[in-house]
Amino acid sequence: MYRSLEECVLDLEQQGELVRIREEVDPYLEMAAIHRRVYQESGPAVLFENVKGSRYRAVSNLFGTPARSKYMFRKTWDGVHDVIAMRDDPMSALKHPLKNVGTGFSAMKALPMRLTSVNMSKLEEMNISDLPMIQSWPGDGGAFVTLPQVYTEDPGNPGIMNANVGMYRAQLNGNDYVPDEEIGMHYQIHRGIGVHHTKAKEKGEPLKVSIFIGGPPAHTLAAVMPLPEGLSEMLFAGLLSGRRFRHSYEDGYVISHDADFVITGEVYPEDTKPEGPFGDHLGYYSLKHLFPVLRVHKVYGKPDAIWPFTVVGRPPQEDTSFGEIIHQLTGKAVTQELPGVKEVHAVDAAGVHPLLFAIGSERYTPFENVKKPMELLTIANRILGFGQLSLAKYLWITAEDDVSINIHDEFGFMQYILERIDLHRDLHFQTNTTIDTLDYSGTGLNSGSKVILAAYGDKKRELCRQVPAGMGKMKRLKNPKLVMPGVVAIEINAYQNEQKATEDINAMIDEIADNTDMSACPLVIVCDDSDFLSKTKENFLWATFTRSNPSHDMHGVNAFIENKHWGCDTMVIDARIKPHHAPPLIEDEEVEAKIERFFENGRFVGDKV
Repeated sequence: MYRSLEECVLDLEQQGELVRIREEVDPYLEMAAIHRRVYQESGPAVLFENVKGSRYRAVSNLFGTPARSKYMFRKTWDGVHDVIAMRDDPMSALKHPLKNVGTGFSAMKALPMRLTSVNMSKLEEMNISDLPMIQSWPGDGGAFVTLPQVYTEDPGNPGIMNANVGMYRAQLNGNDYVPDEEIGMHYQIHRGIGVHHTKAKEKGEPLKVSIFIGGPPAHTLAAVMPLPEGLSEMLFAGLLSGRRFRHSYEDGYVISHDADFVITGEVYPEDTKPEGPFGDHLGYYSLKHLFPVLRVHKVYGKPDAIWPFTVVGRPPQEDTSFGEIIHQLTGKAVTQELPGVKEVHAVDAAGVHPLLFAIGSERYTPFENVKKPMELLTIANRILGFGQLSLAKYLWITAEDDVSINIHDEFGFMQYILERIDLHRDLHFQTNTTIDTLDYSGTGLNSGSKVILAAYGDKKRELCRQVPAGMGKMKRLKNPKLVMPGVVAIEINAYQNEQKATEDINAMIDEIADNTDMSACPLVIVCDDSDFLSKTKENFLWATFTRSNPSHDMHGVNAFIENKHWGCDTMVIDARIKPHHAPPLIEDEEVEAKIERFFENGRFVGDKV
């Protein structure tokens, strides 16, 4: 397998999976715009040989298609899958001992290799400002590392096998950072680096950080993998690359001998500065907030180093392909960890964390004639307490009952639940809880609410396949549009403030209750543009679930509270843009026009020479 990123680039080029751009390209918006266009057309990886302002090359879209990723890992894919499966299901080693002998040897051969020192003739020191300073969106606070491998060790239990490697974004310039001396470190809740930072803070000492960029593609993937507890990222990197992770310690910092670039520095206990904004995976800017500062110690790079990068934005983007690869590798990891869970699907079009689907078991009361969610509620709480799944805002969950449900058919899955949900009984809220750091629909940073929609049993309704009669004649709502069976989008006044919004919603709900039969329409979406929201499935999923906070934005026709349980006859979700929301990502029209020189008839061609 590949010993370096350079080897991977050359191999992909030979396979017709990589195209070079030799013309000078601006890292301010232009490179990112090219990447987005190429990714959208499922195009090749792109090697930028002449990055304005830097002597280093850059490559993007390496993981742009699952097929290309599987090709890159073709020699180790099956072995890695077996190791993860054995870690999730140790009994498989006893059931298939001969098969798993090889798996054990593979894991031993992948153990990290510590070397005495770095061969400095193969590395050179540089400044942060020498790196390709790639800015993806007009409103970004500066240039960011978008594919970092951020390495930290446990201050209480140091050593590489107890280390954490994660993909936490790093802001290289802008804001109040001292040029070449400070960079921003943004990590979200539930992340391993946070545990290490807390322990260092308790000891009153700075946390040493090494940021690796590049190296074998397996190292990049290892940084983003949700690995089973106890499986080291460095071991996984060795397994997937087919080569032990080689490292040494310089000035107390871990240096990867395979990375193209290494940034070392310290994070001090109370040292924070504003980081951001940054165009993020929900399709909006994550705004400027205080985050830890990395005081730069040294920056290293290979003489022929290549800077890998990606672009984050409204899905689908390259991280969508990352997600597919991760799902294929981890297989049934979640179902092994969570008893009763058969399958989960974080909906990429909705920004991943806002909307989660799940299929579970319903075995609590097989002796009863009436089927209703019971075990599903226990399972739902397990899901919302598990790792990154705990960041979900909307959890739609059901159980299969004499039918097979395709959880990846979003409209089909939602229709199945909407046909069966008892809106008086099956809505369960969690308020004043944690949500994704990047989600600004809530009440503050990391703060918001969740709702579980748990449906099971016989079909209760036939869903409407046209807008309910009478909705088009109402004074307070405009432009009703059918989104899918049982779901209608409507417009009312633009959102001004919470009090006025509540008044407008309540007046609209009263008008609906007095004039229209909504028994076949269990879900109404209030939005700013019902033509946009109903145009595509992706628009509906994105606008509805990224722009609403369940506790504040879910209302209901004939809503009631009984013994602190909320129910209604028809759900109403207010998905209008609100003043506290982050602005959506909008591409720069001049830049988009400028990059046309690399495309012909809508297809990427690279250099036209």
